[in-house]
Amino acid sequence: MVGRQSAAATPRIVSLNGTISEIICALGRQPQLVGVDVTSTYPVSLAQLPRVGHNRNISAEGVLALNPTLVVGTTESLKPEVASQLKAAGIAVHLFRQEYSVAGTKQLIKEMAATFGATAQVPAVLARLDADLTKVKRSATAPKVLFIYARGAGTLMVAGQGTSVEKMVHLAGARNAATGFSDFKPLTAEALVAANPDVLLLFDSGLQSLGGTAGLLQIPGVAQTTAGRTGRIIEMDGQLLTGFGPRLGQATAELASKLK
Repeated sequence: MVGRQSAAATPRIVSLNGTISEIICALGRQPQLVGVDVTSTYPVSLAQLPRVGHNRNISAEGVLALNPTLVVGTTESLKPEVASQLKAAGIAVHLFRQEYSVAGTKQLIKEMAATFGATAQVPAVLARLDADLTKVKRSATAPKVLFIYARGAGTLMVAGQGTSVEKMVHLAGARNAATGFSDFKPLTAEALVAANPDVLLLFDSGLQSLGGTAGLLQIPGVAQTTAGRTGRIIEMDGQLLTGFGPRLGQATAELASKLK
């Protein structure tokens, strides 16, 4: 490893992405982690490590305080100027490209295993992923699903085309009710009624921030949708749902089951 310690020394790794952290652990390299970002929630043992903030607002100072030799994340995890600061301090920075698909997840696991000298662990990790995917039982009706990102009633966004959430919805055998735009955009009552989703999907933390199902139904337009009238509201752990890591098969099976 390149960094402030010799190549023979055990790396001191800071991970700036929950999926990257999860793969590191699945490959048996968790003891090398000395810090993680706030999206690194699985396995739960990561809660014992220092947090360096959310990957959107990571500071070089917070990372350097942990004396790492290697900082890892995805290409979307770290601002270029922060990466430059870390490199200038002698820290190796390795950012992996993440593609939101089954093939992309497998490729990411293989690339990380090669980086960390853990290729021997890959067959077992991929075998578990494939075994979980065989358990997916998709709905025959392909319901329309609208994902709402919520941080209280004041912050409500819907997931459009090309998002990791849409890719998960498709893998689970459903359709995205939001069309005509990419990424995320603010939720409006008019657009909600027009989309008329069969199912509303939220992170469990997002639904909690609204006061649960009762609070969600108070959002203008929700009660007028098919999902609101029938009470088809699904909540899932955010990292599990959108991580596209070793638990991708588990996440797909869980979502597909809840959609039936």
